[in-house]
Amino acid sequence: MDKIKTALVGYGAVGEKTHAPLITVCEELELVAVVERNKEKSKEKYPKIKIFRSIEELLEADAADLIVIVTPNHLHFEQAKLCLEKGKHVLVDKPVTLTSKEAEELNTLAKSKGLVLSVFQNRRLDGDFKTVQQLIKEGILGRLVHFESHFDRFRPRLVDNWREKDIPGNGITFDLGTHLIDQAYLLFGNPQWVYADIRSQRTDAVADDYFDITLGYDSIKVKLTASVLSNAPMPKFLLMGELGSYIKYGLDVQEKALKAGELPQGDDWGIESEEGWGTVYLENKTYKYETLRGDYRKFYPNIAKAIAGIEELDVKMSEAIAVLKIIESAFESNEVGKRIYL
Repeated sequence: MDKIKTALVGYGAVGEKTHAPLITVCEELELVAVVERNKEKSKEKYPKIKIFRSIEELLEADAADLIVIVTPNHLHFEQAKLCLEKGKHVLVDKPVTLTSKEAEELNTLAKSKGLVLSVFQNRRLDGDFKTVQQLIKEGILGRLVHFESHFDRFRPRLVDNWREKDIPGNGITFDLGTHLIDQAYLLFGNPQWVYADIRSQRTDAVADDYFDITLGYDSIKVKLTASVLSNAPMPKFLLMGELGSYIKYGLDVQEKALKAGELPQGDDWGIESEEGWGTVYLENKTYKYETLRGDYRKFYPNIAKAIAGIEELDVKMSEAIAVLKIIESAFESNEVGKRIYL
């Protein structure tokens, strides 16, 4: 298949450190353009690309067939809609939109035009999450009764970032919460109810920087939590079953590598050293459980092959819509202080 001309809309930290490297190592794609409103920073690493000052200018030039939107969350809906109306395939960084209604509208539009529309849920390709999937499939812990997933960091000082400003789509729930809910949805499906405690804990914070979300199922409790004031070791995953437990610390190694500017290449990409592996605790046995390789490099080839009609999308809009409905229920639960039944 010919390389698909790809444009990146937005070149902030996520665009520069995550999307651009993953696009450039994808054999099926060619990064040909970047939308930067004021600078030309992307030219430093990609001198052959063309810079556009607006998404409208990009679409007018008809420079690319796949548009990757990595802008502040409140811009996603209008920008994705504009691209779809112009006949472009679209990938949007999570969350795809701020409401499930907007996501449904985009999905309908994409289907009517025969276009690919997806959301960047790269955390499905975290090594620790893939390991949890395997652990559950193998049934090592027996029937699960408790699943806990954390995304904790220590960032006590506010920064000049749109996610921490008083604008729609700000905060940690739309950011990290989208990942954790997506993972839980993949594992267990739609919950019966949602209960959430969402807070702004840092002094002068206007955006939420903590959440504790419980998803209710028949036989398992799912607890999802994130904080930016966690400076002590907290488990990334904690699973408890009738035969034993599993606990895993530390974030996937790919994020640190990408932030350090490493290209996602080589046979050792995404492999975690043994010291980071999680531990299985059974009644008469305790042992380290090897973390599977994480590999974000698999994401963009799937998008390309879906555009070519030779693969189904791994991240479907129906899943993104379900995740948004859970997020909406979480905010409602926090507002009214009780469970929200779906």
